[in-house]
Amino acid sequence: MAGRYLQGLAQAGDCRFAGMAEVVEGGCAQQFQHFISNSPWKHEPVIAQIGRDADALLGGTSDSSLIIDESSFAKQGNRSVGVARQWSGRLGKVDNCQVAVFGVLSDGRRHVPVDARLYLPKRWIEDPARCDRAGVPPEARRLVTKAEHALDIVRQARARGLRVAWVSVDAGYGKDPAFLRARGDARDVFVADVHKNQRVWLQAPTLHVPPAKSGCGRPPRNPQAATAAVTVEDLVKSFGAADWERHVLRDSTRGPLRVDLAHRRVWVWVGDEAAPRCWHLAGRREAGSPQTIKYSLSNAPAETPLLRLGQMQGQRYWVERTFEDAKGQCGLADYQALGWRAWHHHVTMVMLAMLFIAEQRAEHQAGLALLSPRDIVEMLKETLPRKPEGKEALIARINQRHARRRGAIEARFRGQRKPAPS
Repeated sequence: MAGRYLQGLAQAGDCRFAGMAEVVEGGCAQQFQHFISNSPWKHEPVIAQIGRDADALLGGTSDSSLIIDESSFAKQGNRSVGVARQWSGRLGKVDNCQVAVFGVLSDGRRHVPVDARLYLPKRWIEDPARCDRAGVPPEARRLVTKAEHALDIVRQARARGLRVAWVSVDAGYGKDPAFLRARGDARDVFVADVHKNQRVWLQAPTLHVPPAKSGCGRPPRNPQAATAAVTVEDLVKSFGAADWERHVLRDSTRGPLRVDLAHRRVWVWVGDEAAPRCWHLAGRREAGSPQTIKYSLSNAPAETPLLRLGQMQGQRYWVERTFEDAKGQCGLADYQALGWRAWHHHVTMVMLAMLFIAEQRAEHQAGLALLSPRDIVEMLKETLPRKPEGKEALIARINQRHARRRGAIEARFRGQRKPAPS
């Protein structure tokens, strides 16, 4: 059944159960639904094996990185597990959706999602009956921030032996001091985008506990910095023309990607640490858009060249490609999954399909340098066995759709005929 489901992800234009059953040889919508929603197979061991296989393919190089990012899935209604009105990066606004945090392994050319965490908003955690209906396990019924999910993905990747040179996150996680400190304490190299109001020091700030003021309550206990910090935006605005260097990050389909890069060693301190930390601050602006600047912090070795910092920062491009390929070619967002188990089962199968695509690209890249995920999916559609076409098959599909519609209509009428509660 797993093999048939994978074939359906590749063959069907609509990767819902009925759409896959229409094209997959031996496919059945009810069997697909049972496999995803009810079958008790555990997704965790499958994801662990996907990670090990992806590492054998993409890990262990100087350009191997683990990229953390979230993706949202627009949903109607309130029954889908984790659905709520929350920020949707895909839509660029607050809307009704599910949100998940993903870990993507990349070697700078290919990419495979290797882990995923569904985010449960507070209103779900505070509603045990709702969690019961969705099948949320007891251990998942606690409020976990997206940054904590990201930390867990990185820890799991290290525990499974994934060989990555650095971890990359966007500003949604770069703004979380606990995430950056944890990665630094674990001796993981990271590159974290930060918001323009991130505060830094140009010299190591001297920390001191202010003297007590007589008659003004308890004496202060927390240390303060003796000098004022500056925002990364103000710091980069002070850079002169000589501070920026023009570099080519990589070749793209539109030609060489040229950017301007600037760099400073800065100190970061958030008030609850014994000492500040000295990290890289890298600024990047596109050659054609000098007013658009991206800021990143990194704990890479002090001697790391500026171009290398820019390349590490720019590798986040691949996580966006991962979501585009997973949703456009493998049906990541085309699921009928209301419950916890169903969501994780479907996402795991999509991750397995993405691993297969990466393996095929690696195997055939020497002779087909431009081979893309879309090419592979189109070849699968052409070569995989399909349900026989013809008049009888067409009539059977129409009759099946009509039966489903008739059943749905009758169910709605039955619900309307029920007496209203007194």
